[in-house]
Amino acid sequence: MKTRHYFFLMVIAMGVLSMAARMAFTADDLVGTWKYLISDVPPEYESGLLIFEQKDNKTVGWVEAAEKNEIKELMVDQGKVTFMTENDHGAFKYSFTQKGDTLTGTIGSQYGDFPIKAVRQAKK
Repeated sequence: MKTRHYFFLMVIAMGVLSMAARMAFTADDLVGTWKYLISDVPPEYESGLLIFEQKDNKTVGWVEAAEKNEIKELMVDQGKVTFMTENDHGAFKYSFTQKGDTLTGTIGSQYGDFPIKAVRQAKK
């Protein structure tokens, strides 16, 4: 009797843990508007928005600053977020770690690597 009871509890515990692990971090967690700040760059490049949305069961987005650039090659894996953008100034590779409503990491370009931090904005 006790063995059946423990077995039942183990099945429930494993189910809860696997659901929590699966839901721990997905691309859906990015959906929204994030205000970013880049350190050590000229003022006209230091701030803007990262915008992520769900479209056709896929997370898509763009970076808005002086111009709007589509996010390409978006990868989300265990709290790590990477993607790239391109414009007339070259290719930019973003690499973040997400903790709740904060993304911290670097943006790499032909000009070097720069620290970047983004904070999710409240929904309006």
